[in-house]
Amino acid sequence: MRTTPHNTPSTRRRWRRTLSAVTATAALLLTGLATAAHAQAAPDTSTSKVTWTRSCALPRHQGEMACNALRVTGGVTAFQKQHGISAKTAEATSPSGYGPTDLRSAYGLTSAAANNGSGRTIAIVDAYDDPNAESDLAAYRSHYGLPACTTANGCFRKVSQTGSTTALPTADSGWAGEISLDLDMASAICPNCHITLVEAKSASMANLGTAVNEAVALGAKYVSNSYGGGESSSDASYDSAYFNHPGVAITVSAGDAGYGAEYPAASKYVTAVGGTSLTASSTTRGWTESVWRTSSTEGTGSGCSAYDTKPAWQTDTGCTRRMIADVSAVADPATGVSVYDTYGADGQGWVTYGGTSASAPIIASVYALAGTPSTGSYPAEFPYANTSALNDVTSGSNGSCTTSYFCTARTGYDGPTGLGTPEGLGAFTG
Repeated sequence: MRTTPHNTPSTRRRWRRTLSAVTATAALLLTGLATAAHAQAAPDTSTSKVTWTRSCALPRHQGEMACNALRVTGGVTAFQKQHGISAKTAEATSPSGYGPTDLRSAYGLTSAAANNGSGRTIAIVDAYDDPNAESDLAAYRSHYGLPACTTANGCFRKVSQTGSTTALPTADSGWAGEISLDLDMASAICPNCHITLVEAKSASMANLGTAVNEAVALGAKYVSNSYGGGESSSDASYDSAYFNHPGVAITVSAGDAGYGAEYPAASKYVTAVGGTSLTASSTTRGWTESVWRTSSTEGTGSGCSAYDTKPAWQTDTGCTRRMIADVSAVADPATGVSVYDTYGADGQGWVTYGGTSASAPIIASVYALAGTPSTGSYPAEFPYANTSALNDVTSGSNGSCTTSYFCTARTGYDGPTGLGTPEGLGAFTG
């Protein structure tokens, strides 16, 4: 394992971004890989370094959330390298990231995806409206040969945080990219599941939390949340108001700013999902994973919560409060996933996305494949009782910390990747 030099980070560090990246790449059509610090097109060579930009505006006030979606703007993805696709030929007319077959292969889900999920509903909770959500979802599913999921056939539903199908929030291009990413990952992992998209009227925790409650009220047993913000003393009240839903699997992104805790990933009632770099390999599994880290402030989140109490099923001894994460899945933009999105400046058609916004809906969908959680259970506990059914990620780190496993992978539990990534459904049943 790699160790990192001592340097205790400020909890505010996660929000320091290169703000110019939000606007500098709006018109780019090249879809390769990314480094967050410079969201500019990479040179057109087969070995060009990746570039990406953050989809959503950063929080400006306490209680605001940012989506954890990272849109690739240049370079060559792991998928392109694997298939010999150059940066020049990979444009918005064709996928340049991992698709459903890749993800199911990586996580031992091929058979389950084909046979499970009928009658189960995954809820996607995001802020603002994506006017093209249904048509973009149809394009993604059609390209990969997945069954149609439409309003007309009863598979897809889009509502506001109050459940309205007509009084929807204001549209937002950045969050539309997040929505497309979430819908496509749910489709990739559980193509037989129904999907309910619940759109909050703003990115405040209060409105997003209200949308979570609406998702549960509408019957979803699997709720994905791909956003986060700084921790605060209000988190305990948010926990009880929005996330305490026994018998419902609620997943939350761990964050994209490297080592440091975010909320609501720190909620004791949710499954906090970290991020990995995923590449094809000659191993028996066929894939290898390590902690996702692009730089000291760019990578999967992790850490010991400053406010939330430790759930009974977490037994690590270095953190007396809630530890992030529980499990993980692919999140590195350099090994990103294909998404279809056509709304607004970010809507280029086919594009590659990364961030723990990818890993959260993947894990929610694995829960959906595994079946309805038992009454009164907190599904975040399930992986802790079934650790042998996970791929233990043992290499890499996401920053510097004084307690090594908070930021550095090791055998068994660690902060950046939790207990590991799915290897079938065994760790997600209970």
